Amino acid sequence: MKLRPQAKIIHPGASVSDADVAHILGGIRARTLPKPEWTHGAHLCAGTALLKARGLAGAEAEMPDTIRAYNEATGVPNTDDEGYHHTITLFYLRTLDKFLDRRWHERIGQLATDVLAADLADRTYPLQFYSKELLFSVTARRSWIEGDL
Repeated sequence: MKLRPQAKIIHPGASVSDADVAHILGGIRARTLPKPEWTHGAHLCAGTALLKARGLAGAEAEMPDTIRAYNEATGVPNTDDEGYHHTITLFYLRTLDKFLDRRWHERIGQLATDVLAADLADRTYPLQFYSKELLFSVTARRSWIEGDL
């Protein structure tokens, strides 16, 4: 996997290349992605790449441990208050899978760019389906919870 020579901070609305997405996924898997590059947009790119490579079941199996391990490697504790959040992770994987249905033959950079341009890329998007109280509860952080809205 070829890594990019310079950092690119990915945010919703960004246009990304195949190499950008490979850099993000490879970096979190190897725990070498610079922490400032692990943005919400980068999370969406990594999720898109995992879905394309492994399908929904494979992405749901790999992403939680990958994020937890990356967090630990970069000094972010996985606690009841910070770090890995299981409901948000699965919510976005499932939302991305539906959004990109029947498009998996397209280039990963184009898929990720389309994700980043969509309404679902907004950090507050899950709050259309969850109350703040439920989404940010310890139970939702630890395990999958269906939306209450």
